[in-house]
Amino acid sequence: MPFGRWFKEIGFRHVIGVIAIIYSVFPILYVISAALNPSVGTTLTASNSLFSEISLENFAELGNETRFWTWFGNSLQIGIITSIGTVLMGAAAAYAFSRFRFSGRRGGLMALMVVQMFPQLLAFVAIFLLLLALGDVVPALGLNSKLGLICVYLGGALGANTFLMYGTFNSIPLELDEAAKIDGASHTQIYWTIVLPLVTPILAVVGLLSFISAFNDFVLANTVLTGSENWTMAIGMNSWVGGMDKHWDWFTAGAIIAALPILLLFLFLQKYIVAGLTGGSVKG
Repeated sequence: MPFGRWFKEIGFRHVIGVIAIIYSVFPILYVISAALNPSVGTTLTASNSLFSEISLENFAELGNETRFWTWFGNSLQIGIITSIGTVLMGAAAAYAFSRFRFSGRRGGLMALMVVQMFPQLLAFVAIFLLLLALGDVVPALGLNSKLGLICVYLGGALGANTFLMYGTFNSIPLELDEAAKIDGASHTQIYWTIVLPLVTPILAVVGLLSFISAFNDFVLANTVLTGSENWTMAIGMNSWVGGMDKHWDWFTAGAIIAALPILLLFLFLQKYIVAGLTGGSVKG
């Protein structure tokens, strides 16, 4: 095949791919270089020469001089519980709307669709006032409560995730349910042993997206969590660079560590992502 024809049909894709890789990798290399450079402090200019100095001093200071690992544990705890709760609640709601016919079903679906059009950030003032009043009655669900923040995340994610799962549940043939009922299976047995294993990809996608959203959230977490002992990484690391005293050395080192849980989870669930996002695109 002549080079001109090859480049026109195939080769240009490689050029675009190389440009995209360079565009994506350079910021990562810059952050890694800054994290390994002990000279980085109040400014990032010391890391303009990539990997001019290599040391683990910045990482050691995270544990000795900051509460980073406490914030890291809080972020993991909130992210894991939120993702599990989101999957369980969203799957149960999607299964009910997909398999049962009841009064208000169509209106409920319409209400979920309308509610999810409004971002949760629009309600953060109302959420603050609600948790402030709720804390007087149930302190565990008030301000500066990780459980209260998790409940806020679960409520905000229910609508979108229900719709995301609804199409996938509709793609599962009803004949499977009917055959199981003939064999004496209950709705609970059908749900846990037949339907859920078939929709594992969409469950993995919803869990991944929920974990990333809760793990990286700043606005709602900063509104609810007022004590530094309950801060997440997003709040704590912002305090290092958001005030007069800058600590870019801690920030860059913390950013590298903060990226690892999401990276590992993404790699672990990678085989489910494409199947989960396209599973309900044919029948829904």
